Amino acid sequence: MKILITTECYRPIINGVVTSVVNLQSELEKNGHEVRILTLSPDAHSFVQEDITYIGSVKALYPGVRTALRVHRRELKDLLDWKPDVIHSQCEFSTFRMARYIAGKLKIPIVHTYHTVYEDYTHYFSPSRTWGRAAVALFTRSTLRHVQSVVAPTQKVRSLLKGYGVPGDIHVVPTGVDLSQFQAELPAERRLVLRKSFGLSEKDRVLVSVGRLAKEKNLEEILRFVSQCRHPRLKLLVVGDGPNRQALERYAKELDLQDRVVFAGMVQPEQVADYYKLGDLFVSASNSETQGLTYIEAMASGVPVLCRRDDCLSGVVDSGVNGWQYDTFEQFEESLTKALRQEGLLEELGANARKLALERYSSSAFGTSAEQIYVRAAAVYRPETSRPFIMAAIK
Repeated sequence: MKILITTECYRPIINGVVTSVVNLQSELEKNGHEVRILTLSPDAHSFVQEDITYIGSVKALYPGVRTALRVHRRELKDLLDWKPDVIHSQCEFSTFRMARYIAGKLKIPIVHTYHTVYEDYTHYFSPSRTWGRAAVALFTRSTLRHVQSVVAPTQKVRSLLKGYGVPGDIHVVPTGVDLSQFQAELPAERRLVLRKSFGLSEKDRVLVSVGRLAKEKNLEEILRFVSQCRHPRLKLLVVGDGPNRQALERYAKELDLQDRVVFAGMVQPEQVADYYKLGDLFVSASNSETQGLTYIEAMASGVPVLCRRDDCLSGVVDSGVNGWQYDTFEQFEESLTKALRQEGLLEELGANARKLALERYSSSAFGTSAEQIYVRAAAVYRPETSRPFIMAAIK
């Protein structure tokens, strides 16, 4: 098949959507499909590089996000001439409008993955969470009526869509992750050098956080909890960058954590696996995840997870088996104390975490599921009638 993937962002940007797109593209190509990417340019100029079409864009209101102000029909001509069999859209904004334009011209179906829980971002545009959620629900329904199949990465997203009034049976297709780099062992000498570069000794017990530093990730809670914990050699390594970094650094200073928190900044994708392994536990207080790929990457690295309870982690983090979920500081501290003081527990939980990640979240299984979705979407698509709404069912 010829498959066009549309996405607002692509490499070298690092986030969950880009990771999902890159892994999907790789698996589809391994299976013999032709894949092209339609994404936004980092500036106002459109261009084509290999099989990637970049559309000129401008900065959007949300930090680090860009948007195209029009469909750019002339720039899409090459993709129309290529004649894809199906479009798999990953975002609901600029590139989705272009996906609709191409699908309408070629009479082909659109499959859409719903990646983002937008109601967790309503503080950016609405003082009222109730009004913001209603606006998100309306936007979601009006968007999804234009597609033939929808992929929900987790049960949490499925429940969310049903709550918005999206019709149809909604099933879950977990996003696949290329776990090969996370399975490799980190040589002891490399680990020692990396830890020393951040002022971490071998006696330190390190919590590691990996991800974009934005308000909705709730890293303030982790900083506050670290300041309250009674473990003298406890350190927090924060890997990543984003619009909230300066505020987080100020907050760490207010909490007198200058000697206990290290902001490592952004690292190259091929190096991220090493940084997970610098920690004894992976921590997160985010409730804005649809699937939480960083949790899975940490687990594949053999690092247990200590995170705020979230519906997206149902069946992923089993407390006391491969990590812990918490609701309160007391639960956070109790779990941390067990992990750091019970001999052999971290190793046991790390082994369990790696086993589950490898069994459930391989990118090859994700690619196979996507193929089945495309075939089904094409089979039910009838261009001469109004588009049916079908929620893709692969689990």
